[in-house]
Amino acid sequence: MSADGAREPVKVALFQMTSGIDPHANADAIVAAAREAVDGGAAMLFTPEMCGLLDRNRNRATPNIVSEADNPVLAAARAAARDLKLWIDLGSLAILREDGRWANRGFVIDADGAIAARYDKIHMFDVDLASGESWRESAAYAPGEQVVTVDTPLGLLGLAICYDIRFPALFEELGRRRSDVIRVPAAFTVPTGKAHWHLMQRARAVEASAWVIAAAQTGRHEDGRETYGHSLVIDPWGDVVLDMAEAAGVGFAMIDPARTRDVRAQLPSLANKREIPKSAA
Repeated sequence: MSADGAREPVKVALFQMTSGIDPHANADAIVAAAREAVDGGAAMLFTPEMCGLLDRNRNRATPNIVSEADNPVLAAARAAARDLKLWIDLGSLAILREDGRWANRGFVIDADGAIAARYDKIHMFDVDLASGESWRESAAYAPGEQVVTVDTPLGLLGLAICYDIRFPALFEELGRRRSDVIRVPAAFTVPTGKAHWHLMQRARAVEASAWVIAAAQTGRHEDGRETYGHSLVIDPWGDVVLDMAEAAGVGFAMIDPARTRDVRAQLPSLANKREIPKSAA
């Protein structure tokens, strides 16, 4: 932080993954990415949705979906964060809840290895695409019920996951809370990615006057699905600062709080927001 109390720019790393069906292999990849992030000078690493296990065969996946206490990917990420003094945002893991249902749960881990925040994905991906793909996330996962923000080295971080991007009310609330950055990890399908990925991420950044960090799954996975890639960092004006295209790997970007202040001063939509009057019955 500078002498006048303003935050300095912070470098972040994004890990664009092709997650598979073995949580231990995925954990090893995340730890390697964490080391690369630190070597590149990043203060925080962001990973995609379902970074610990991507397996649409639910019978095969079930033995690998365990509680937080037993999850090897969460344990490995916490140890890496502690050892490397790096904040790690695990986009999401498949977690077994105490009631026996599954949660699509994101974790923010601080540089001491402690869990600073948890977020369960609110909106379930239940769709039939024109490509013939059919997805029923709600058949296995319980939706979250809480909007979550957390203080990080980047400022106030708002949490969302993948399909949440299509629901502006969540991002309106994250903007109302004055989130400085919103993370939207994803495993977008290729057809929906080509149509809407960049468009919606940029729109949400503009609406919230906040940075958007969207670490994504990419390529063809062991379970047969194909994801879109194009991990993004977008500034509060809607400009794309980083687009990782389709290759797996680690990318870097600077998050500059001065850019947020300038945009909010130039276009103070958060300050000017009013409640929309309800129509008469």
